[in-house]
Amino acid sequence: MSRGSPTWQCISGCGACCRLDPERRGEALAALDAQQRATYLDLVGPDGWCRHFDTGNRRCRIYSDRPDFCRVQRLLALFGQEGEDFDSFAIACCLQQIRSEAGGRGRVLRRFRRAIRRQP
Repeated sequence: MSRGSPTWQCISGCGACCRLDPERRGEALAALDAQQRATYLDLVGPDGWCRHFDTGNRRCRIYSDRPDFCRVQRLLALFGQEGEDFDSFAIACCLQQIRSEAGGRGRVLRRFRRAIRRQP
């Protein structure tokens, strides 16, 4: 039984993209305009996590009102990758960030990999 191409999905309880530490997310800062960069830096808490990320429950407290650069659907435009395949690009970005935060063999990475599999 063959499977189709993976489809990007956000998984609950991950939050890897909420780690905003500027020293670790230089590529994200470089992709933002001046106003977005100021907003981004204002969101960084003393521990490097977004100040709106509930680290205990691993969820965003402002999810429905989060800035545009927090929306994965905006990745192609932010990184100048229009014309690229959204799913492939978003999956690559998430894999990189999850590995960076949770390691390459963690539970979050396994859950993400299961979530993105597309059934025929």
